[in-house]
Amino acid sequence: MRKPIFIRPLEQKTYEVSDDEIPASPRHLLLVEDDEAYANILKEYLETSNFIVTMAKDGVEALKQVMGADFDVIVCDMLMPKMPGNMFYIAVEKTKPALAKRFVFITGHESDPKISSFLKQVRGLSLFKPFQMHQLLEAIGVVIKKNGL
Repeated sequence: MRKPIFIRPLEQKTYEVSDDEIPASPRHLLLVEDDEAYANILKEYLETSNFIVTMAKDGVEALKQVMGADFDVIVCDMLMPKMPGNMFYIAVEKTKPALAKRFVFITGHESDPKISSFLKQVRGLSLFKPFQMHQLLEAIGVVIKKNGL
């Protein structure tokens, strides 16, 4: 007669994972930039930094995007054909006011008094071209944190 064989279950271990180790879900970002080559560089960098990037070449196209979706962050050039950044911002402020707090303005025209005046008036977070990519990520991080996203 054979003796019965008892198999002990394997011990189960529990591992604790800190919040820092859990990757954040991708953020949706609207990039409004008329310089196609520059926009593609920014898009590629942002996508490697866990963003889903939608692109628009001017304020008119960007407004269509905003009407169809919400974005966590809007990175917007100031000088563009058809509709410049300040007009796009005003249109967003009227149609989707919550998104108006999610802008990072980018411009190569730091000394333009109209742009300076607008940025002061709306208390806009801005970067002046050329900027380093880490500065863009830091500005985006500020917008995300300020909006509790």
